[in-house]
Amino acid sequence: MADATQIPNKKDDREKSKKIGSLAALWPFVAPYRLLMFAALFVLTATAGVSLILPMAVRRVVDNFNTSDGALLDRYFGAALAIAGLLAVGTALRYALVTRLGERVVADIRMAVFARVVGLSPTFYERVMTGEVLSRITTDTTLILSVIGSSISIALRNALLFVGGMILMLFTSAKLTGMVLLIVPAVVIPILVLGRKMRKLSRENQDWIAASSGNASETLLSVQTVQAFTHETISKQAFADVTEKSFDAARRRIWTRAQMTAIVIFLVFTGIVGVLWIGATDVRSGSMSAGALVQFVIYSVMVAGSVAALSEIFGELQRAAGATERLVELLHAEDTVNDPDTPLTLTEPVRGEITFEDVHFAYPSRPGVAALDGVNLRIEPGETVAVVGPSGAGKTTIIQLIQRFYDPDSGAVCLDGVRIDALNRDTFRKHIALVPQDPVIFAASARDNIRFGRPDASDEEIESAAKAAAAHEFIAALPEGYGSWLGERGVMLSGGQKQRIAIARAILRDAPVLLLDEATSALDAESERAVQHAVDDLSEGRTTVIVAHRLATVKKADRIIVMDQGHVVATGAHDALVSEDGLYARLARLQFTDGMAAE
Repeated sequence: MADATQIPNKKDDREKSKKIGSLAALWPFVAPYRLLMFAALFVLTATAGVSLILPMAVRRVVDNFNTSDGALLDRYFGAALAIAGLLAVGTALRYALVTRLGERVVADIRMAVFARVVGLSPTFYERVMTGEVLSRITTDTTLILSVIGSSISIALRNALLFVGGMILMLFTSAKLTGMVLLIVPAVVIPILVLGRKMRKLSRENQDWIAASSGNASETLLSVQTVQAFTHETISKQAFADVTEKSFDAARRRIWTRAQMTAIVIFLVFTGIVGVLWIGATDVRSGSMSAGALVQFVIYSVMVAGSVAALSEIFGELQRAAGATERLVELLHAEDTVNDPDTPLTLTEPVRGEITFEDVHFAYPSRPGVAALDGVNLRIEPGETVAVVGPSGAGKTTIIQLIQRFYDPDSGAVCLDGVRIDALNRDTFRKHIALVPQDPVIFAASARDNIRFGRPDASDEEIESAAKAAAAHEFIAALPEGYGSWLGERGVMLSGGQKQRIAIARAILRDAPVLLLDEATSALDAESERAVQHAVDDLSEGRTTVIVAHRLATVKKADRIIVMDQGHVVATGAHDALVSEDGLYARLARLQFTDGMAAE
């Protein structure tokens, strides 16, 4: 099991931005909705302007509080109520527009990230845990939603109130405003100093959250193995350790933010109290009206509130900047397998000729160990070829390179004489059907699991494929037949039943190339015989590559390729290979002799 205490990608050499400017990477997702964004900005600006007008109305009321003209006072109160009404309507409209924009943008980001990661080669997933990717798609996008749908609009509104309030404070009393400005450096410095620390802690917190998600995902997906080996206590402790590290990073981030908020609010309001003291003295001396002081006080409170809000939102923007970096990493993740800029095309119909031309390959996670070492191989159209050999010989690697999950380090893999790395992956993979050693069953119905092989297949074609794979009988016996839900990873099925579903899926695909990687390894003797008969029928007229340990399943192959330590060491028919008394003969003696002894 992966080390739960390791922060994923912590040793990534790419330079990571630690600034709010990282949020600029969201612009390509916001740009298509410029009209909605500008409408939200217009309403936001309008409501900020209305808010700045309100203190003027209050000043008029205060300065004319003792007037004998009651109608004038009524008009001032009426104007104040009208301004409040406009403010309420504008704020509600701003919320609706900004929230809709945030939800739309985040939905697009999630779709873009998923579209990117679902096409990445297995090399990527050797470095990054699936749970971490899911954490980025969920947790990180939730942070971005909070920012786009709330924090940025609040930040802009408070920025407008700050600037507008400072200007109107200057017009109200230049003397008092000058005193307020003396406080600004004392407020800005802690924001800059503590803000830098918060950015680092925010990134660390998000990394640990992703690590805990990856750890939990790995454990839960293997829960039966965990329980079988009584590993629950160790797994719980590993998850607790990484969760505690996440909490510790969050605690330090929260404490830093709390310190910054306390310092900023104290300095701001201390300054306001001092300014009010001096303003009250000016009112007593007659150099300033009571209404002007009230107006200045309201603007001061607006400005102070804006500064306090901006200091808090600054922390949210930093967290979102870290989340944006992590999502952008996925969107720009480098892959070792990519489609060519100018792809070639295959001549239809595809014949299914497969060739390996001096192929050398080592897995990226084990660069010093050759999985294939100078393999030359030609499989004729319609030929059934079995690849056998001991574990680690390179059999499954042949299957993976044919599908271009990896690219060879040197040499070429070709389909119908065309290098597959010169084709779009979708172009040639649609001509390949696969039955893997560990069949994947989705949390869907039996019908939908088989239809995965060909989405446009009819129910009749699905049932026909199931019958050919000896799967119809057990599917029909399920509570809802083909409509029965099979559970996550097919927990409702036995190993053999899963494999027959996978074989039915491959039969339904009806591709010219058929790849069978230990396709009958989990079947009992009776089911294996039925499935082998179906495979024999399916192989007619198709290029079939069978990887198997059990030699009884490959005796009928047109040709058997024997591999050992990444080399092709022998090729030929079963009887000829047995007579050569080489590796294949030794494997055959072990299996068939043991089998007869067991009987």
